[in-house]
Amino acid sequence: MEFRSLGRTGVLVSPLCLGAMNFGGPTDEAESIAIIDRALEAGINFVDTANVYNHGESERIVGVALKRNGLRERVVLATKVHGGMGDGPNDQGNSRYHIIKACEDSLARLQTDHIDLYQLHRPSLTIPQDETLRAFDDLVRQGKVRYIGCSTHPAWMVMEALATSERLNLARYISEQPPYNLLDRRIENELIPLAVKHGMAILPWSPLAGGILAGKYTVEMVVGSQFPEGSRAERSGEMFRVRVTPEGVRVAARVQEMAAERGMSAASLATLWCKDQPGVTSPIVGPRTMKHLEDALAVLEARLSEEDRVLFDALVHPGNAVADFHNSNPWMRARITA
Repeated sequence: MEFRSLGRTGVLVSPLCLGAMNFGGPTDEAESIAIIDRALEAGINFVDTANVYNHGESERIVGVALKRNGLRERVVLATKVHGGMGDGPNDQGNSRYHIIKACEDSLARLQTDHIDLYQLHRPSLTIPQDETLRAFDDLVRQGKVRYIGCSTHPAWMVMEALATSERLNLARYISEQPPYNLLDRRIENELIPLAVKHGMAILPWSPLAGGILAGKYTVEMVVGSQFPEGSRAERSGEMFRVRVTPEGVRVAARVQEMAAERGMSAASLATLWCKDQPGVTSPIVGPRTMKHLEDALAVLEARLSEEDRVLFDALVHPGNAVADFHNSNPWMRARITA
């Protein structure tokens, strides 16, 4: 298997990262641990979670699994900070106050003495970046964090953070974790060129577009707002449902046809496309079931052909979008009407 450099560090990670957002709900603890064990057995050495995933349950389950299988030191373990973990005014956000406490809490749940990649889950438009970066820098100097990264940041804020770290001699972001899939390719315009230029890893979330590219939906479902029981659109709120656009579903139907022609599942082919896009280090696959994981594992050692890349570009032109996966961000104002 081809391992890839985590940004400009010397750390090597698998070309897929196991995402743990479903662990602790809807995926129960026993199946979550089985999924973790199977992923590591298959060669994945990169696991990503966050303190807000099921209000700490995801981190706790990951900690239990790695303690039980004894493989913590073989895993590049990533988690995130920003979201609300309590009712108090300082139980969330990007302040030094919150970051230091949240790190200690995550270390306890993960049953580890260090986090390999600690990421800022969302940007703040009000807290100066030097406050956040100084807190991260202290955690790195204390040995509690190895590297730092950010998630779902606009390109200009990533560049501002890099410049701030250089000016103040602070730890710098080595990665950015953005939404990226065939239905929303807008990071190709600014973020990916920035990452390539400055040696940052790109760790896409939602490479299957929340299951849309796996073929879960039809245009009729979207128009009638009648989604399959147990699907992401059925379980989630309006923020996800508006991502399920008729044009996105039509693109997904074509991906299904292409996958059948190649003897693959649609989920596998969509994951392969994301994995092998220029500038991408390791897409985060977030299985809800063991079957979902096996679909991802099927492309660990596969390569996307240049002929197929052209076919995908014809479905959604590079840099464009037919669904809005940036709609969790207050800074992204564009709305996809497809």
